[in-house]
Amino acid sequence: MTSAHTLADKPAHTVHAGDRKVLVGLIGAGIQRSLTPAMHEEEARHHGLRLHYQLIDLDRTGAGIEALPGLIQAVRTMGFAGLNITYPCKQAVIPLLDELSDEAREMGAVNTVVYRHGRLVGHNTDGTGWAWGFRRALPAADLSEVVVLGTGGAGAAIAHAISHLGATRLVLVDREPARAQALADALNAAHGAGRARVEADIARALQRASGLVHATPTGMDKLPGLPLPVELLRPTLWVAEVVYFPLETELLKAARRIGCPTVDGGGMAVGQALGAFELFTGLTPDAHRMEAHFRRLVAQRPGG
Repeated sequence: MTSAHTLADKPAHTVHAGDRKVLVGLIGAGIQRSLTPAMHEEEARHHGLRLHYQLIDLDRTGAGIEALPGLIQAVRTMGFAGLNITYPCKQAVIPLLDELSDEAREMGAVNTVVYRHGRLVGHNTDGTGWAWGFRRALPAADLSEVVVLGTGGAGAAIAHAISHLGATRLVLVDREPARAQALADALNAAHGAGRARVEADIARALQRASGLVHATPTGMDKLPGLPLPVELLRPTLWVAEVVYFPLETELLKAARRIGCPTVDGGGMAVGQALGAFELFTGLTPDAHRMEAHFRRLVAQRPGG
């Protein structure tokens, strides 16, 4: 498997209006509420493209990751321009691809697959997508010591992204210490020894922290609540949320009451879609338009 272009590079092929149809999709489990199809299809319309975004929900068919080889083969035979990949397939898809981008290789996960010239290339726009939203919301944030609560797929992508943004120290907290340690080892190997460490206790982790990234499912509409005691927050601590259903999680509400600078989860959702759209089509999406559309969609949803 050879290295592909980085996410910042343009795809080798750019879709033109005369090409007219673009077929893309999302493979994952429990994805019926995803707003990604609407974001991609609406942005394509502004570029004069007819883009169809197909949800391939493993929960609907009762299948698991064992279905991936057949689904990936269908990409080759059905003329897909590419796919987004989400839980539980981000790692399992890697052996089925021809190339990986530098970001995907570094993170050990793929969330976007591009099919071009007979080759399947895996990318990861989660980290760059999060960084896009974070820089827009808190451009002057103190990155001297950042706590990442949750080291699954989203947490790992963000940990690498914030390292690239210049974070001096990362403190990783997870209910699975082995997973947190594996990420710490990967971060230290990629970004310099001593960059990341694991802490079992969230209170100790936050003692000297300048910022907190919350990357667990707690706070989602189906899993309401707080991921940590409110008394651990303080006005000098910025708080970034990954959850975006709802946009106003209990954590963000508490942080804002205290006076913490905050970032909601919508920035990452839009940022990763911006990157994927450009990879699929070779066209530059309008970030302001796409974000405005996303926030309208969230506001229109029950419980959004």
